[in-house]
Amino acid sequence: MYRNGTLAAIDVGSTKICTLVGELTPEGEMRIVGVGIAPTAGIKKGMVDNIQQATESILNSLEKAERSSGTRIVSAQVSIGGSHISAIINRAVVAIPGRNRPIGPEDVARVLEAAGGMSIPSDRQVLHVIPRYFVVDSQDHVSDPVGMFGQRLDVETLVITGAVNAIQNLTKCVEGAGVQVEELVAGGLASAEAVLEPEEKEQGVVLADVGGGTTDVVLFTDGSAYHLGVLQVSGDHLTRDLGAGLRAPARAAEEAKIAFGHAIPSTIDSEELVEIEAFGSERRRTVSRRRLAEILQARVEETLEMIYMDVRRAGIDDMLAAGLVLTGGSANLPGVDGLAEQVLRMPARIGVPRGIQGLSDILANPSYATAVGLLHWSLRQQPTNGRKHREKRPLGARTDWLGTIGRWLKVLLPQ
Repeated sequence: MYRNGTLAAIDVGSTKICTLVGELTPEGEMRIVGVGIAPTAGIKKGMVDNIQQATESILNSLEKAERSSGTRIVSAQVSIGGSHISAIINRAVVAIPGRNRPIGPEDVARVLEAAGGMSIPSDRQVLHVIPRYFVVDSQDHVSDPVGMFGQRLDVETLVITGAVNAIQNLTKCVEGAGVQVEELVAGGLASAEAVLEPEEKEQGVVLADVGGGTTDVVLFTDGSAYHLGVLQVSGDHLTRDLGAGLRAPARAAEEAKIAFGHAIPSTIDSEELVEIEAFGSERRRTVSRRRLAEILQARVEETLEMIYMDVRRAGIDDMLAAGLVLTGGSANLPGVDGLAEQVLRMPARIGVPRGIQGLSDILANPSYATAVGLLHWSLRQQPTNGRKHREKRPLGARTDWLGTIGRWLKVLLPQ
């Protein structure tokens, strides 16, 4: 909870930085009161490669959101992505002292802390400890053990880690823009908060967040995250393929993808022609729109196959009744959900952020799933009756006392 009772989120993507300021309505809905969107510089494939440029991009987005909301942003939930993010399964167990008292939130916290305390390489850091299920004595697959009686509490968790240097670089950029990092949240998990329905998580679903630099794949079953992976394929590959196939500059290829792209060439009239900017003496060229769609189809099919192989490696490809939910900027490509159903032979839909009010017309787009999801995540982490145990807070993202004093001064000084 931040200044004036608002929440803030910063989605640090490979193509854009999106900062949102929100507040909770009496009806329990998230009301967006500020939006700041700025192009990304200094970040490639979800990771910082130029500290100064990345900090300036974040600062630009923050300033727009602060002007839009009239609120000074002091701290925020921040997304983190990149191929360095990985997940492993770990189990832990703790004893419950006393036979006559029920399991309490403190016991759940102990067993999750034990699960997150596993031995990992020194260049890795734990970001999340997500319980798949609990075991109370011999009772298996317990979703919430608080209030139950037992002598032993087990948990199976999905432990998500990231590279220490990538975490430190991102934290430095955000704090360099004058904002404290409340928590670093894996982008795929944040997107799931915004676009997935509880029934989908229960029945089994694959979330694929196809961003500008990478694709995050998250599997849910029985209401919990079962697997997380990051693929080195993204919307940028679609643009590159078009640039090579049409012999056009990257900017022109991106514009053509947005204006004329389609994932299913058979739906395009074979006689339809479009004009694009291209290399050469004339600088303009007329090309077949169906040819453009064929180039995109080949790359989209490859991406879908990579998603399916990642699902197969997790071992639950036959437990996904809800199918595939596509989100991220590339989910805006017309026909991509239909092609997914053809290729993967499972239900598919486009995931659009839900549960928001205020500036919802701007954010009703798959491109903003992660940013909106960060706000939902922040609300879910707020303690209510001491029973919020679905995630363990990250071990890093803390600031020194000088940085804290600087942020206090930022709040106290007039804007």
